[in-house]
Amino acid sequence: MKVSVSRKAHFNAAHRLHNARWDDKKNQEVFGLCNNPHFHGHNYELIITVQGPIDEHTGMVIDLKKLSDLIEEKICRRYDHKNLNMELPEFNTTIPTAENIALEIWKIMRGELDVTLDLKVVLYETPRNFVEVSSS
Repeated sequence: MKVSVSRKAHFNAAHRLHNARWDDKKNQEVFGLCNNPHFHGHNYELIITVQGPIDEHTGMVIDLKKLSDLIEEKICRRYDHKNLNMELPEFNTTIPTAENIALEIWKIMRGELDVTLDLKVVLYETPRNFVEVSSS
């Protein structure tokens, strides 16, 4: 039996959706207001879910304090109050869509967790728009 444990966090960041291989007209057609050359920001809400068996010695899937600390150290400090296009190398050549941001967060967290645990990242860009990346 597997049990899911989740931790919620948030960060604020700016980005621009822009494909450098396209002209301005095509970028405007595809990305609209999100192509603003002066960038725009979001108050991102993040939910990290770890799934696995309950450890017989601790009674936990994962120590929530450890999960909280990992999210703060590896994700929030990295992304909070940043211009994603200009300050994060993973977005030098990748458009920082919600999908790509969530995927990068998933990659970072995957590298920090025991391989026996499943991982799901849910990233809310707005209260109505969110993406999900999972290993299952």
